[in-house]
Amino acid sequence: MARIRAVSALFLTALLLAGCSSFRPWQNVPAQSADADLPSDQAAVRPVVAAVALSGGGARAAAFGLGVLKELKATEFKVQGEPTTLLDEVTLISGVSGGSILATHYAAFGDESLTRFETEFLLNDFEGTLVQLALSPVRLFRLSSPWYGRSNVLADRLDALYRGRTFGDLHARNRGPNLVVAATDLTTGAPFEFTPEQFGLICSDLASVPLSFAVAASSAVPVVLTPMTLRNHAGTCDVPSAVLRRSAEDNFRTRLMRASAESYLDAKKRPYIHLVDGGLNDNLGIRRLLDRLVASGSLSAPFRDAAPGSIRKVVFIAVNSERDLGERIDRSDRVPTTRQVVDTLLFGVGGQITQVTLAIMSDDKTRWHRELAEQRGAAGSPFAADAELHVITVSLHDVEDPTLRDSILTVPTAFSIDPEEVRNLVEAGREALRHSPEFQRLRDALAADIAEGAAAIESERNGASAVD
Repeated sequence: MARIRAVSALFLTALLLAGCSSFRPWQNVPAQSADADLPSDQAAVRPVVAAVALSGGGARAAAFGLGVLKELKATEFKVQGEPTTLLDEVTLISGVSGGSILATHYAAFGDESLTRFETEFLLNDFEGTLVQLALSPVRLFRLSSPWYGRSNVLADRLDALYRGRTFGDLHARNRGPNLVVAATDLTTGAPFEFTPEQFGLICSDLASVPLSFAVAASSAVPVVLTPMTLRNHAGTCDVPSAVLRRSAEDNFRTRLMRASAESYLDAKKRPYIHLVDGGLNDNLGIRRLLDRLVASGSLSAPFRDAAPGSIRKVVFIAVNSERDLGERIDRSDRVPTTRQVVDTLLFGVGGQITQVTLAIMSDDKTRWHRELAEQRGAAGSPFAADAELHVITVSLHDVEDPTLRDSILTVPTAFSIDPEEVRNLVEAGREALRHSPEFQRLRDALAADIAEGAAAIESERNGASAVD
């Protein structure tokens, strides 16, 4: 009883103090120059170029995505005679909501994430410690401030997970993939990506942005969590010409993307930008990536710095961790409850948006294959004569074991899930990728490259011996 009274006294004291709170959390600062945030030393383009996109879905998505990353690490082959893995060749990793938690951890810590992420996030009752943090007297005091919301508490908790890292720390690494974290602009409904190009539009310093801020914004489910806010500093710098360069294509997708970019240029009209869950716009986190490729006008445009004929494999892996609906409201004539409406909006309407995105990617993939067939081996083309494109999608539905599949499709969207569910989802991620027909074709092609390289080396040795 004494302990209960003590806790109650703490809460009461915090609430009384809360009335005068004017605490302000971290806020983004202006960029020192227009190009301050743009990475200057890009790594040389290698023969195998891979990108991974991790969808939303809370800890479920993070665990399933971790399984995919582990399977990529287990896929070994050689590049120019040197041993490597598919995960080592990933040059871009993107994430939305739950997927962004893992994508950011891997971008920050590399292969350490393959062992640390489970203990530090998936098996650590992240949600429980988040609630404890929110109920601490300090956070209760801060929460009364009009500038500090529930998502800021999440950012504080994530900052411990990422050990205070910023985007500047990522740019300072010797190697590792570029990171894209996607949120949604609450005012326009358009995607907002934490990239140098996006921050160039608002003349702000991406390098100083805490990784935790970006992930909290990407995970800020409306109502449950509060929006995260950025200051728009547009007009205080010259926007890099590359950001607003006219698109090679003129169609609805590129016009929409340009209109979104231009909406940030008037800071007087939009001095603040409020960000919420990236999954509201695109739970796969690939729509903007696809649109940028369309706007560039060619599959080869992103590789303009690559040496002619240097690229042999282009690999894109989209990880879809969406689950089934918890309930089917169309089986009853009763007025749906608030919980049922939210669940259906997120996983019913959201699932429909995902299907549209997958259909767009399928059409884009057809065009990319056609472009690659025309460009590979051509003079000045970055693609070798035998270059291949592999677009791989994996989802919870791809798991072959029906018992395992049914169990993971009902895992709730939350920051913490049962340890057994974590183990099942990690194994499911490995299995889904391993059994993907397109992934198997990629693996066979990489194995053939190794055999071809070994044969060439042996032939050279035999030729040298004959000369001697």
